[in-house]
Amino acid sequence: MKEKVLEKATELFLTLGFKSVTMDDLAREMGISKKTIYTHFENKTKLVEESTMHLFCSISSGIDTICALHKNPIEELLDIKKLVMEHLKDEKSSPQYQLQKYYPKIYASIRSKQYDMMQHCVVNNIKKGIEMGIYRENLNIDFVSRIYFSGVISIKDFKLFPADMFPTNKLQDDYLEYHLRGIITPDGRKILNNLINSNHE
Repeated sequence: MKEKVLEKATELFLTLGFKSVTMDDLAREMGISKKTIYTHFENKTKLVEESTMHLFCSISSGIDTICALHKNPIEELLDIKKLVMEHLKDEKSSPQYQLQKYYPKIYASIRSKQYDMMQHCVVNNIKKGIEMGIYRENLNIDFVSRIYFSGVISIKDFKLFPADMFPTNKLQDDYLEYHLRGIITPDGRKILNNLINSNHE
């Protein structure tokens, strides 16, 4: 039951926002009593903490699986973006903003974990791309990996990128293409163009 509560809570938090969803909403949505929820989670803060960790672990595990396939680095990043979008497909509110405002400690903790995981993943991706000759060999790897992470966080800022102007799917696609076009070689450009064209077919 704890796992079911966690999954439903995560879904609601992403759809409606961490502040907006109450324990009453969750109980009503699941057709269970609040008492049942409280047997597994002592309060809402604990539920928020565990649901963000649950989502982080699911995405991290998926990324590890993709990286283990040893695809070319451009395809790897496109697959990772697709995986993240599948996990966050109902992210209609601004959950990141609400988490940061109302649960700053949880936000800081999860952001630190995100950074460590993404640094490792992106640094490896860049090194592999340089070795294969599809990323430019003169890249400052630390700079590129950090600027990429900072962009991933920034495009989730709904004040900066309002959803009516920047639909989430399109925004993610545009940002990743922007990142890749800044670091690829002519050989990399051929691969990227082929992958983009095949995705549009």
